[in-house]
Amino acid sequence: MTEKKRAGRNRTLTVDVNEIPDLEKRILSADDIKASFVDDCIINADLLDCLDLIPNEYFHLIIIDPPYNLDKDFHGNKFSSMKTAAYEDFLRSWFYKVCDKLAPNGSLYMCGDWKCTSSMQRVIEERLTVVNRITWQREKGRGAKRNWKNAMEDIWFAVKNPNDYYFNVEAVKMKRKVLAPYKKDGQPKDWDETEAGNFRITYPSNFWDDISIPFWSMPENTDHPTQKPEKLYAKLVLASSKSGDRIFDPFLGSGTAAVVARKLGRHCCGIEINRDYCLWAAKRLANAMDDAKIQGYADGVFWERNSLPDQKNNHS
Repeated sequence: MTEKKRAGRNRTLTVDVNEIPDLEKRILSADDIKASFVDDCIINADLLDCLDLIPNEYFHLIIIDPPYNLDKDFHGNKFSSMKTAAYEDFLRSWFYKVCDKLAPNGSLYMCGDWKCTSSMQRVIEERLTVVNRITWQREKGRGAKRNWKNAMEDIWFAVKNPNDYYFNVEAVKMKRKVLAPYKKDGQPKDWDETEAGNFRITYPSNFWDDISIPFWSMPENTDHPTQKPEKLYAKLVLASSKSGDRIFDPFLGSGTAAVVARKLGRHCCGIEINRDYCLWAAKRLANAMDDAKIQGYADGVFWERNSLPDQKNNHS
């Protein structure tokens, strides 16, 4: 694991060589789960080597952030873009078996970008019912001189049984600033007046513009090239699972799904092929034992970006 030289204020998570032996005790192999499958595990293995070892219909929620159809180097594990038909075959090579792991009344979310989202929809609909498509603002990255800047990503929301699945909208309401407050009989109407400002609690839509991508000043940040924010996954976890439910992430990366599950009182199994990413995930999980805060989520609601008083300087 190569150590970068970082500025003093950089809060990006790193793993010291002295921490590795203890963290490795928290990581399982395919042989380990062959002997006995357990909840709350990080499995360092190829997904295709593990799926047959995991119980079917076991998870209430599955969150998938697979490689998009792009050329990307995941710290030595390189993924190459391919023709649409070939990419859809790649998805099918593992997606059908992942669906087998979903409980009959479970929900599944799959992340994608503009280039691969249509392929994902087609493959998902071969096994599940798509309920909605979430689009979230990914405000990061360079501009493009000959095209529009890519600033959005999708998350497909699908279920096994469209007549029987869990969804708790009360758990994912938004707290938004009221810029033009309306009063009736001199009293706020559908909003609250506080010392921190005027706010309204609103129902969530399928367009999310309150997400900040992890970067160097945020303690959840790692060097993973496509890390998803904890706030993003917290919405999925709270909406589509109950306390104590089991969650599965077949492409765990640096561990966001597992960390959010732990912070919110769920169980999570994640599979990740990259050893360094597993170490980062293990350290993040250990840190979550002492700090269960999720940036931008407080008092049972998700706050509009940069509006949570004690996180204004941390990009809530």
